[in-house]
Amino acid sequence: MPTALHLRYTSNVLGFRFAASILVAATVLVAADPKPSDLTLVDLSGKKVRLRDYRGKIVVLNFWATWCGPCREEMPMIVEAEKAWGPKGVTFIAISLDDSKTRKNIPEFIERYHVGFPVWSGALADDLDRLHMGQGVPDTGFLDEAGVVVARVLGETHRDEIDERLAWLTGDRKSPPPPALINHF
Repeated sequence: MPTALHLRYTSNVLGFRFAASILVAATVLVAADPKPSDLTLVDLSGKKVRLRDYRGKIVVLNFWATWCGPCREEMPMIVEAEKAWGPKGVTFIAISLDDSKTRKNIPEFIERYHVGFPVWSGALADDLDRLHMGQGVPDTGFLDEAGVVVARVLGETHRDEIDERLAWLTGDRKSPPPPALINHF
């Protein structure tokens, strides 16, 4: 027959497991954030641009900065991925986190890496936080047609990670989705 101490221990363990499972479920729900995302920034001509204007399209957001070494290494691959996926209806947007001191370097960066898709500037760390991205760059987010971020790669992404997520997003989506979060930091 169990002792009072054993019953108390069992009750505490079960209570802890229940609380832990609630915490994990809440964390997953917060991280999933099924609400459409929005950003309002400016393009290279200074015109206001809004992410909500891309609803109905699959969008890849690549956050970067001219001073970021991994961003410089990653951008040629992002450009090649856009050449492959753009004709399939996927929109790529490069979002610079350059500040007022380094923003002047954006045109040279765009020319050097032959970026032919939309480039927005004026993003802040707060924008990364709102999208549940990492605390640094590069970061890449994948949005479905409703504007919901369905996957994130924190840190320098790899081509196979982009292809896997976009194949799922542009496919029938009957198979399980690829991992929603990859953290390379």
